[in-house]
Amino acid sequence: MGFENFVEEIQVLGHDLVDKVRELIHEGNVQRIVVKDEHGNTFVEIPVTVAAIGAVIAPLLAAIGAISALVAKFTVVVVRSEPKPPEGGQSAP
Repeated sequence: MGFENFVEEIQVLGHDLVDKVRELIHEGNVQRIVVKDEHGNTFVEIPVTVAAIGAVIAPLLAAIGAISALVAKFTVVVVRSEPKPPEGGQSAP
């Protein structure tokens, strides 16, 4: 069984940004998180496979907290990996 990627965009306010990123890092199917401002400028791009290492998370969240004080609205772009549905439309017996 293979996996396919899909992209989700979530609008968050600056004071909710750190909590949302922390929540996404702890999900198992997230591959990448991109934080953009309301003009589409990318502030930070996080490969979650790297961020899952405990020593990386704390400084990363501190940097995101500092960024969130600068801008009121953010778009969090989440790249997720989901199992592909079986081809042929029939399930295995």
